[in-house]
Amino acid sequence: MKLATAEQMRALDRQAIEERGIPSIELMERAAEGVAAAARALLPEKPSRCRLAVFCGSGNNGGDGLAAARLLFLSGAAVRVFLAGSYEKLTPDALEETRRLSECGVELEPFDPEDTDQRRWVMNCHGVIDALLGVGLSRAVGEDSPYGAAIRLINECPAAVVSADIPSGISADSGQVLGMAVRADRTVTFTLPKIGHFAGAGGTYTGELTVWPIGIPEDLPCVCAAQTTELELAREALPRRKPDGHKGDFGKLLIVGGAVGYTGAPYLTASAAVRTGCGLVYLGVPECIWPVEAVKCVSAMPFPLPDQEGKLSGAALALAMEKLSGCDVLALGPGLGRGPGPEEVARELLRRTEKAVVLDADGINALAGHMDVLDARRGRVTVLTPHDGEFARLTGRAVSEVSQGDRVAMARQFAADHGCVLVLKGRRTVIAGPEGNVLVNTTGNSGLAKGGSGDVLTGVIASLLCQGATVMQAAACGVWLHGRAGDLAAAERTEYGMTPEDAAACLPAAIRELTD
Repeated sequence: MKLATAEQMRALDRQAIEERGIPSIELMERAAEGVAAAARALLPEKPSRCRLAVFCGSGNNGGDGLAAARLLFLSGAAVRVFLAGSYEKLTPDALEETRRLSECGVELEPFDPEDTDQRRWVMNCHGVIDALLGVGLSRAVGEDSPYGAAIRLINECPAAVVSADIPSGISADSGQVLGMAVRADRTVTFTLPKIGHFAGAGGTYTGELTVWPIGIPEDLPCVCAAQTTELELAREALPRRKPDGHKGDFGKLLIVGGAVGYTGAPYLTASAAVRTGCGLVYLGVPECIWPVEAVKCVSAMPFPLPDQEGKLSGAALALAMEKLSGCDVLALGPGLGRGPGPEEVARELLRRTEKAVVLDADGINALAGHMDVLDARRGRVTVLTPHDGEFARLTGRAVSEVSQGDRVAMARQFAADHGCVLVLKGRRTVIAGPEGNVLVNTTGNSGLAKGGSGDVLTGVIASLLCQGATVMQAAACGVWLHGRAGDLAAAERTEYGMTPEDAAACLPAAIRELTD
């Protein structure tokens, strides 16, 4: 599904109105139909037995709310409409909708945060419509402003909330919370979904998303650099298997990682790679933990590498390079640990190999302060899979800046600057390619927020690369499969009780959904 920016939507509206002659008030009326329909669907009883509160701003988003209020009133609901903005700043279309609403006997009321009667109405209503700010918001909502007070009251109200276009306070281009934002149960957006519905906090605040057509001609051009990763895209990206293929046809993967105290990570990576279809999986680990991996890994082939104090030593490099010469892809970093030995081995492997590399965990941490090693791999396939903390360490940012910032823009810029594919993990994992293309994943749940889940993801992506997927296909399909396997595991064991091993065990079922 294509994801648009606020500017792209403004351009489409402008073209529809100026070039195609579609009256703007007609577009507004169609938008209102979608908002009113969503509000009616969430009411606990038929509209004639319900009352609603509609919060409007001065812009065209407020006009959508005014028109929706009229439609709901005409369907029998008791409606009060509150204006948080300035009456003098109402757009021409919003003024027209105010006139139409007034003709029905409903007047637009200035919102007063201190008015106990207004508050009582809102707190006892059956539904709320948020039409305060829309997709044009570019600065933070002040907590002490009328808009801030309205958002606070909406979030306090126990009734279901429908947002028009995007929850007020959410950036349409990043999903960031700009000061404060409405938490919607359902959002009705128009023509195209926006990046902010899926990325960042917007993925949570949006609630259930409906894309409502308002009459924008479909042939108007809109080239979107971002889209969602969903089942159909994952299905197209999954490598096809040769019916007469042998294990060598499905790729050879080398995993380098592990340390004392981190024996589970490389095992999980190997298990996920095997369950995702890789033909041969080799696992190079410190000699001191090799017996553990040899017992755990039934379907992969662990081998010992020289170690020192429980971690890989510099002497491991030559043996790892020798094994890698016969493999297709290197998965580097799961459970690697930190220190001079493993970090130097990681950097040297990155420098020397021409093979595709999927870099995770302490493999990523080894690049901090050594970004020249990554830059030197431009033109070679390199996938980084950091969580927010690892990405912050890599880029010199605060973790909060990453988690609360524009994750799409940060991922896109990093991938372009360093010529790699970045998989920035999170609730809505962002996948960015070096050409500026961005994918936002739609699968997964909080049950994957446990140590070891990232190791599973590394194995999935590396396995798909081994089987011939392009780097963006492997990243997109891998992230989707990983999240979907997590969803299946949660359905069986709950988000509380599921483990990374459960997610790995559900990978075949997730793949079946793509192949059936």
